[in-house]
Amino acid sequence: MAMTPQPIGVKAAPPQNDTYSQAVRMGDLIYLSGQLGVRPDGSVPETFGEQVRQALDNVAVVLEAAGSSLSLVAKVNIYITDFSLLREMNEIYPKYFPHKPAKTTVEISRLDKGAQIEVEVVAAAG
Repeated sequence: MAMTPQPIGVKAAPPQNDTYSQAVRMGDLIYLSGQLGVRPDGSVPETFGEQVRQALDNVAVVLEAAGSSLSLVAKVNIYITDFSLLREMNEIYPKYFPHKPAKTTVEISRLDKGAQIEVEVVAAAG
């Protein structure tokens, strides 16, 4: 039996780009595109901590629209522009993921909109 990817778009998360889906459901898994630490109106919070919370809130909104939740996340990929901010990110992160999903954190040189963090996840469908 062939599975067909089902694109998911959410107006309550930062604006979509016509080249991708905010998430795709494939069978029992939800694959989220990277969510920046950007508000739904496209503005970027001033502090790194606010950006971390916004990125994770965006992940939660998209997961909910896809029929999943943060508690069903199995894998998290995090991209930050300054690895010296890792400690601050790790202080906020467990409030969203107390179940400790697999995680990769990578420093990159730049993100869209001048954001300092982008988070993508793979989760089970609810």
